[in-house]
Amino acid sequence: MKKQWGILGGLVALLVVLIGVVVWQQRQPVKKSAAPVSESRRKESDTKSTVVKQPKAKPWIRLNKPLKLPILMYHSISSGNSLRVPARQFQQEMAYLQRHHYRTLTADEAVRALTTNTVPQKKVVWVTLDDAYKDNLTHGLPALEQTKVHATINAITGFTHKSNHLTLSEMKQMKTTGRVDFASHTVQHLDLNEITAAQQKTELFKSKQWLDAKLNQKTEVLCYPAGRADKTTHRLAKQAGYSIALTTQEGLAQMSQGRYNLSRLRVIPGMSTATFGSLIAVNNQ
Repeated sequence: MKKQWGILGGLVALLVVLIGVVVWQQRQPVKKSAAPVSESRRKESDTKSTVVKQPKAKPWIRLNKPLKLPILMYHSISSGNSLRVPARQFQQEMAYLQRHHYRTLTADEAVRALTTNTVPQKKVVWVTLDDAYKDNLTHGLPALEQTKVHATINAITGFTHKSNHLTLSEMKQMKTTGRVDFASHTVQHLDLNEITAAQQKTELFKSKQWLDAKLNQKTEVLCYPAGRADKTTHRLAKQAGYSIALTTQEGLAQMSQGRYNLSRLRVIPGMSTATFGSLIAVNNQ
């Protein structure tokens, strides 16, 4: 009997030991295995490791002599009078700029070039079109996109409802291409030196405010209707926040003319490619 109780006691003791081992193991912290990297994170990691740094933009060149900037002046891209350049001629002239490796400046770049006497490269030109005719979209923009040339359209902000001028929607459409930007050509295209100072102020201030708000930009360029202005106009242009202003006086633009009195080069219909080339040929050092 004693032997049987001894065996039973041993079994009970063994069972207690086994239960204790099980309880001890359950109380130990579970070591978490590393979570597998998801496919999306793996791709993200691979992408980051293969990103190629974009080359830094080349610094602008500081000139030893004052900049002489060719500013081309166009109006309608059509036929009919001396202010209208046919679409075919315009396309050929834009192709000339591309073929001869001219850098066509934006309005902001032109301001920078003139006010700092620096250029992004030696051969530069600024293409401008006055009045914002609808054919600037239908005939002008295709040539700009084909040749990768940039142009600035001087818009009459009060004319956007007229059938032969660009609407606001069309202006926005052109701006999104990256080939066109817009400057002020006043509100109603009035001859500024024949109206009062108060009227001039309205023309200059309101057109800039409209362009800034509607096109989400800071308009720095003013183009005078018919190219005419007086000292009052110059003073008000500065007050309005314009950095430079353009006339129709013939010649290369230079800061010695005054920042609110810059000359341009008129492109006339029937101009030969050779004449066009000589018009913009300038040696900036």
